[in-house]
Amino acid sequence: MTTLELQQLNSLDASDFNHTPCYCEENVYFLCKKLCSNGIADAQGSDLFVVFISNDNKQIPLWHQKASNRADGVILWDYHAICIQRKRDGDTHLVWDLDSSLPFPCPLATYVSETVRPSFQLFSEFQRFFRVVHAPIFLCHFASDRRHMKDSEGNWTAQPPTYETIVAEDVGKNLPADLTSAVYSQKHGVVIGEAQLEEFFSQIS
Repeated sequence: MTTLELQQLNSLDASDFNHTPCYCEENVYFLCKKLCSNGIADAQGSDLFVVFISNDNKQIPLWHQKASNRADGVILWDYHAICIQRKRDGDTHLVWDLDSSLPFPCPLATYVSETVRPSFQLFSEFQRFFRVVHAPIFLCHFASDRRHMKDSEGNWTAQPPTYETIVAEDVGKNLPADLTSAVYSQKHGVVIGEAQLEEFFSQIS
């Protein structure tokens, strides 16, 4: 990592990024865009991956979350979305989580051990899965009308952002060609288990 990159990272704070509580997928959308525009990430986002964390029961425990009222910061989300920045040449992969109380950004190994805690014995209904989507694909296809944030009566379960809903940029847009892994070509990414997260990022090219 260059001196300039270190200076840029040290000057960043989570408060510098757009954040609306409970709208993590929209937050990570704007986070990726800002990382690309300010030079922290590749201009096309080729070094960024959006990771959705969830399970069939929509109950995933994560630690060190700002929304928690507990000392250990644990909270039970229905799902969560973060950004992982892949670093080359032996540099540490970074996690960008706007809802985390850990350093921002946080080394991937630290985030896994402190937030995911794969060594912690969980009941099977709380096992987490990670859907990894390459950021250029995510930024091209992501859209949200926020219907999932309304209850059966049509009321908001959490106050929505003030900006307009996000629509897909261009579903016909040409994306970077890389056939070495499905994560670079599949619209919905690939799903991996919680024990595989670090290994996955150590192996992708």
